[in-house]
Amino acid sequence: MSRGVYRPVAWSFELEAAARALSAASPNAWISHVTAAVLRNQLLPPWLSDSEELHLSKPRALPEVRRKGIIGHTVLAFDDEVETEDGIRISTRPRTWLDLAQRLSLYDLVCMGDELVRIPRFGLEGRSEPFATIDGLRTLVGRHPNLQGIIRARAALELMRVGADSGPETLLRLAMCDAGLPEPELQVELHPGSAGTPTADLGYRRRRLAVQYDGGHHLLPAQIFSDRRRDKAFEAAGWTVLLLTKEDLADGFAGAIGRIKRILRSAYISPSTAAGF
Repeated sequence: MSRGVYRPVAWSFELEAAARALSAASPNAWISHVTAAVLRNQLLPPWLSDSEELHLSKPRALPEVRRKGIIGHTVLAFDDEVETEDGIRISTRPRTWLDLAQRLSLYDLVCMGDELVRIPRFGLEGRSEPFATIDGLRTLVGRHPNLQGIIRARAALELMRVGADSGPETLLRLAMCDAGLPEPELQVELHPGSAGTPTADLGYRRRRLAVQYDGGHHLLPAQIFSDRRRDKAFEAAGWTVLLLTKEDLADGFAGAIGRIKRILRSAYISPSTAAGF
């Protein structure tokens, strides 16, 4: 189980101050796009995650944004796509995801969407409901058939799944599918339905293969101990446990895919015929 994989929910003070001032000076407009995503700590690719861009959206009835240093957008947005948080008028997380469909790559958009629909752990995050659902995002996309990036948003929806706890987990799943492997199960419970059962990030239950992506926080002593206990439980039950790290992410999981295929071959199962794992 990957825990603590997201940055703390705390707005950047400098960007927040600028956004607050801009919001106060722009009645009926709202902070949007990359700015909204950064303020909300939504999952962005590294090259955008620390962006200091200031994006402001306005309805078509208002004049275009002409402030120096501000990236303006004139858009159609429904009332439930904009909200006020801590005094700042800002696009909702789902609407921000949609606005970024034009700018992000398909897989980055899937990662961002998977973060929205994942089921949170109340004890760690203080909430029990996801930020969005795939059906809700599909409704949102259906409202804006002419929005730039809408084709990519539709494609991303078809690739999104509930269960990824981090961007790398989503990218691993996508890489496995691209390589011709059957789609893995996410959040694989060792003993389904049992409270406190160890969980693998993804894997194939029928072939007893558990794949774990261990991010940076897994190097902490307490987490290392927890991970070892988790993996030993799977191994004691006859599972093969494959541990992946940021080094595997760096090569697009190419090496990891080869290892997974070798494990499947060792069980005399061809990946191309392994549907239903």
